[in-house]
Amino acid sequence: MHDAPHPRAIKIQPRPDGALTYLIEMEPEALPPVRVRDLAAAWDAARAAATAEAWGAPRFFRFRRADDSFTDLALADPDAGCWAAAVDRMVGLGSALGLSLCLRLLALVDLLAHARWAEKLFSLRRDGAEIDPALLHAVATVPLTRDARFDEIRVRASLSQARLPAPPPSPGPAPASPARPRAAAAPRGRSSAPGATP
Repeated sequence: MHDAPHPRAIKIQPRPDGALTYLIEMEPEALPPVRVRDLAAAWDAARAAATAEAWGAPRFFRFRRADDSFTDLALADPDAGCWAAAVDRMVGLGSALGLSLCLRLLALVDLLAHARWAEKLFSLRRDGAEIDPALLHAVATVPLTRDARFDEIRVRASLSQARLPAPPPSPGPAPASPARPRAAAAPRGRSSAPGATP
């Protein structure tokens, strides 16, 4: 996963109690989309970390908004801390893309836990989970909300768009009509074919 340069830095401040505070000079809604394969890899890494009980430190995020107000987000839950730590080890949370990947992953977990309509789009197995590719694409690209969650209406709209049938191919230019051959003269004693030149 390659992070493009971003003019607004993310500052990370360790706390004496081991928690981490992130100061982000942008809004959650402005975090960039991520690649579907990176989101899928983050899901696998986080589930492996949870299985290994590799709990992470609490993390606190402060987003500066355009009007200089702030949006604060706390990941104090052990499970959320575990998943965030897994993404941090995989790509780091000090970049806009890394942070976006982490928050999209957690927002996906929240969506699957609360949206009844999403139940048919994933299945749990002993070796992991299978998530509908269209849902993965939606949550990788749909903007986050103010509180770093997903707007269900936008996610469902993206799913509907992904399931529309592909438009038919554009017709190419019509082939030029071949020149009509000139009719030959009919033999003497026979009538001419319709349209023939006598």
